[in-house]
This record gives sequence, structure tokens and C-alpha cells, in this order.
Amino acid sequence: MQLTLTEATDLALRALTRAGMSAENARITADHLVEAALCGHEFSSLPRVIALAEALRDRPPAKATRVIRENHCSALLDGGDNVAYVVSIHAIDKAIEIARKNGVAVVCANNTWFSGRLAYYVERAARQGFIAMHTTNGTARVAPHGGVDRLMGTNPFAIAFPSEDDPIVIDIGTSQTTWGDVVLAGAKGVALPDGVAVNPSGQPTTTPQEALDGAILPWGGARGSGLALAVQLLGILAGSELVIDDISNYGLFFMVIDPRLFMPSDQFPARVSAFRQIVTANRAQAGASAVRVPGDSSQQKRRANLEKGGISLDNKVYTRLRELAGD
Repeated sequence: MQLTLTEATDLALRALTRAGMSAENARITADHLVEAALCGHEFSSLPRVIALAEALRDRPPAKATRVIRENHCSALLDGGDNVAYVVSIHAIDKAIEIARKNGVAVVCANNTWFSGRLAYYVERAARQGFIAMHTTNGTARVAPHGGVDRLMGTNPFAIAFPSEDDPIVIDIGTSQTTWGDVVLAGAKGVALPDGVAVNPSGQPTTTPQEALDGAILPWGGARGSGLALAVQLLGILAGSELVIDDISNYGLFFMVIDPRLFMPSDQFPARVSAFRQIVTANRAQAGASAVRVPGDSSQQKRRANLEKGGISLDNKVYTRLRELAGD
């Protein structure tokens, strides 16, 4: 199914507001989801509306996000039980505000849930000239290295650097697959790849529902599991529980740095662009078409989809979204 950007945004807005989200928060969330679709990230785009609507069904109305502690270089936000798509925008904007005044900022947020694509937030800062890092823990869905019981979230990590053209954005999950990927596979009726999950008995599975009932495995063995642990601890610093058993109280961590603390204003972005050219000029291995910088593929897809003026959406997902929107 092909949708224009206006159609995609309108569909998401109607489904989210009908599920109980405020118009303002639905707009913030819909913009995020459509941007993810533009960048070619199907699992973190419009299909997420289905899970959001399910989560909103049994939740009381959210309160406003508020700053509960702030000084010259940091802030702590209470998310008011709003979805983290919304709280993360408030948090990164607060971090940018502080860093613009004082050069560096650390902002944490809690009392929030269901975070989106982390690249979206750090790129927002990088396009304004800042280096930005963001992590979040989440609902326990991932087993530690060597284990089969879920203790950690999929715990992504993202960092972005400003340049003279598109920012360089590195956004990685610390699990073999994401919860959104598993849910999407179930919605589409397809199997998971081998080696990404175990069932409740600890046996390997490719069945999405068994993976949801069991555990996702960590990416990169002990190294990925160690990075997931670090993200979990930063989430605890932000105010989350040690292990999050449901969709609640994620811990969001943001750090924003103004490169002008260390060099003239235009020098760092110029060096980032120069290094990108060095990397992409590197000789490709046999069988590889070219060497690319992380995030370049997403930006290329975004430009291509903007030229086309629309996005693609799985037919089954489209039908379900129309049902949620009341069509």
C-alpha cells in the first residue's frame, strides 16, 4: 500500500487520538513514525501505532511533562506517564537549551514508556550544531549473555555528530532484534531469523509469539550484553526500576555537547565532513558495493521517499490502522 505523507500522518493521528492520546502528543508521535517510514525503518514506523493503541487502552490520562530539577548543566524530567516519543522531544530540547547556554548538558527523564527511534532525537540536536548521545532502557525482553530469562530492555544507544551536510548518526540496539521487529513479524505472519530469540523453555525459536513469551537474545555476545547492561544502568540513574516488568517508567538519558567548547564554531562540522569523505573513499571489500558511514542509508532512503512524496505500508498493517482510526 502506497500512502502520501499527508495520508500517512492523518491515519496515524486519527488512530492515536481515538486511542486516547491528546492531539498535540499524537502529532509529535505521528511525525516521528512517518519520519521513520521515510528513512526505511518499517518496524519503527506506522506499525507501532497498533502497539501504542493497545498500551493506551488501559492507561489513565497522562499528565504534562515537567522539569522537577534543573541546574546550569543538567535537568531531570517527570514524563507524566506520557509516551516516550513525546517525553524524549521535551528532554532533547531541554538539553539543547542548556547546552546552548553552558556548552554541555545531561538530561534524564522517567515516568515514561515505549520509546521510539533514538536517531530521531540525537539528529534533532546534531542539525543544530551539537553532538548528542541518547540511551534508554525498557521493558525486560532480553536475556543477558549466557542466560534465557529476560532482564533487560532492547536498550538502544545512539550518538550523532554535526557536519557540513547530513549529520553522522549511529543508532544501534543491543539485542539481536527489536521488540517492534518481533511484533511486526507476527502481524505479517512471517518467521523470525534463526538465533535471535528463545521460547519460555529456553529453546531457540523463530516463532514471533514464542519470542514474545520467552526472551530476545543480546547482540554481539558478551560485548553487546555488556553495552546493554551499561544502558540499563543509565536508565536506573534516570529513575527507572532495576528490572522493568511492564510498559512503564523507562529511564531516558541524554547528553548534549557544544563542539565550540573545544574549537571554532565551523571547524568540527568541517572535520566531520572531511572524515566522512575519507571513510567513503575507502576501498570496498570483495562483494561490497561501497563503504558507507552509519546513517547514510537512512538519509538516502529519506531523500528518495521525499522525491516520491510517499511511503509504503504493509496491507495488513494498513487495514488494522484503518480499524483503529474508526474507518
